[in-house]
Amino acid sequence: MRAVFIGASALTVMAARRLLKHGHEVVIIERDRERIDALTEELDCGFLHGDGSKPAVLRETGAGQTDRLFCLTGNDQTNIIASLVGRSLGFARVVTRIDDPAFEHICIELGLEDTIIPDMTIGRFLADMFEGRDLLEMSSMIKDEARVFSFVIHEQQAGPLEDLGLPDETRLVCLYREGKFLLAKDDVNLEAGDEVLLITHSKNLEKLHTLLGVPPAGN
Repeated sequence: MRAVFIGASALTVMAARRLLKHGHEVVIIERDRERIDALTEELDCGFLHGDGSKPAVLRETGAGQTDRLFCLTGNDQTNIIASLVGRSLGFARVVTRIDDPAFEHICIELGLEDTIIPDMTIGRFLADMFEGRDLLEMSSMIKDEARVFSFVIHEQQAGPLEDLGLPDETRLVCLYREGKFLLAKDDVNLEAGDEVLLITHSKNLEKLHTLLGVPPAGN
């Protein structure tokens, strides 16, 4: 498989090293020539000098031959823009790193489903581990054709959950209102700005994207 990274951050280097060890192809786009020179002897991968958020630069990596595009620079805005550019160029799947949780809501609205917030993830893991909870339990339960789908409620979608016309084999798991977790019931009245988490059958994903106006990650 082939992965393209934007930004030669410490996270990029760590991930690239593991992928290379397992025989995958890796390309890293980096603005800083000195950073590229320093990593050339450490990582046996391809390097491209330039701004990965620019369409002309990103196009050189070949979207059609790439399985994942990782936008991992140290700037949230750059990562979001690069992710949108990558999606428009046809990268099969785009992963977006943000450090400021305030941008998470925006990423959801933009359809950037694979968004990671490293400090928040690590913080939650440490707190859960301290309190004796298994953070990986939920991910191990999502098996077979089950999928998780998240989106943000817009003004025209506010109201009873049933008015959304969700497809069969789709259930509300929870929602976040003004950043607070709510374990909602099926008769909940949704409000504009609510971040909603559904569980559904994989066959419903395309319909949900169309119904709720959420762009697919690969488009």
